[in-house]
Amino acid sequence: MNIEQMQNPALLIERATAELTQLGLDVVAVGPPGDDPAPAVNTWLRVGNAGALVTYAVEARTRLTPATHGAVTMQLQQAAATTGHPILLVTDYLTPPMAQKLRDQKQQFADTAGNVYLESPGLLVFVTGRKLPNDQLVPHAGKAQTMTGLKVMFALLCDPLLADAPQRAIAARAGVALGALPAVLADLQQTGELLLWRKSRRLNATKRVLDDWALAYARRLRAKTLQAIYAVKDFHTWQQWQLDEPALWGGEPAANLMVQYLRPGVLTIYADKLAPTLQARHAMIKVSTAKENGTTLEWRKPFWGALPLAVHPNAVPPVLVYADLLATGDARCIETAQMIYDEHLARLLPAA
Repeated sequence: MNIEQMQNPALLIERATAELTQLGLDVVAVGPPGDDPAPAVNTWLRVGNAGALVTYAVEARTRLTPATHGAVTMQLQQAAATTGHPILLVTDYLTPPMAQKLRDQKQQFADTAGNVYLESPGLLVFVTGRKLPNDQLVPHAGKAQTMTGLKVMFALLCDPLLADAPQRAIAARAGVALGALPAVLADLQQTGELLLWRKSRRLNATKRVLDDWALAYARRLRAKTLQAIYAVKDFHTWQQWQLDEPALWGGEPAANLMVQYLRPGVLTIYADKLAPTLQARHAMIKVSTAKENGTTLEWRKPFWGALPLAVHPNAVPPVLVYADLLATGDARCIETAQMIYDEHLARLLPAA
């Protein structure tokens, strides 16, 4: 499949539909049910056999990985709530572990390689392990999907009123070069994430925009923030640690500070430098990979400029906590991300 096909949801759906048909399933394109205007989904399909036909709202997504799984899950849950119908995820390719993960959460899917999971009364189809004939090419990203664009959108999501500020102020908040900003803003206007009215800019401040950013952040930016991983002997005393300014908790410990729900399995600190005194005080030893026994700390480097105060003085803003939790792909972290959204983001970035 070439770059243009990967960027075109209609072609993804066409390829996946052909694979469903090859399995002997009936697949018919239908209009949205009911008299209400169609919710914003890619299309509607009726899929099944003579004894069990199900009408699905179809959402197309590419390059689903463990890092992007959480953000996609949020998008699909929102689509299901909006449409009131089961969602069929159509994607380019799912590895066997990712296919199993989706099945475990009862998310039905079909990819262009012929991997499928459908489950309804009278119908159960689960095919996994099929491979694409050729490697996928990475699609070209617009300016809004570049590192600069993601930083700008992060600043706007943290403070939607910033959208109408002078460009110099936006660039300073985002930590990007002023000369790169006009192209990013133009691209955001073209994609509908930034609205222009009477020469005033306004962020299209919705949960869908937040989830789109979280997905792009997991794909393009998050891995670049990781500087080192440490084994920590006194992991479970993290709440008593004294972080040197301007270090901030992120990820799971930040979520714990905000909603007092998730017990961290990995500690995350955002800082330009991890102070040697902090490393010595807590006997940190650099390791190559994260441990699974609750002893690991990630040092991540900030990618922003000057941001407004967060919900907690020792934590990064909730937009980043939300995205980092989703990027883990862990079910409990995804549940906590929803709590972060409900308590701290829903007012600024409503679901509808």
